[in-house]
Amino acid sequence: MKKIVLIVTLSFIVFSGLVLFAASDRLFPAATNGNGTLSVDAAQAASAVDAQTRHNLALEEPTGDVIEIKEKMFVAQTNDVYYNPEDYLGKTLKYEGLFDAYDDPSNGQTYYAVIRYGPGCCGIDLNAGFEVKWENDYPTPNDWVEAVGVLEEYEENGQKYLRLALSSLTVLPVRGAETVWQ
Repeated sequence: MKKIVLIVTLSFIVFSGLVLFAASDRLFPAATNGNGTLSVDAAQAASAVDAQTRHNLALEEPTGDVIEIKEKMFVAQTNDVYYNPEDYLGKTLKYEGLFDAYDDPSNGQTYYAVIRYGPGCCGIDLNAGFEVKWENDYPTPNDWVEAVGVLEEYEENGQKYLRLALSSLTVLPVRGAETVWQ
């Protein structure tokens, strides 16, 4: 599934770039040489904009005692954890989201998570967040919570998974954005 999402995302980016390049004469007539190629000044400006955009979109390296996943880049940061778990294992993550529970009929176990809804191909198809393990009573599903815990990896039936071993799970009175897009 992760590969499909990555392929779809990369295809969209490449397609968008091709459409923009094909329309560059119409969109940026002063910036082209009339033959669809960018002039030197326009190319330098585009390169500077691309560099600034990459800088603004770059996620901070996980450092410090607590890595806080904020609402604005929620999907991107949670994806970064899944794509680069070695950078985050053993580190403390803090974020807010909806508390959820899932009963797996195949093994009779209940799994708990703190998630937000995210974009997908056909509307809201994605849940971004992490499975959580908590030694105390769990809140009610759909409660808005703040989760703080250490990222760990565990194995079940030969498959490796990530989850947060929580040190704190607090029900909050004010909800954030349940659906996030970045």
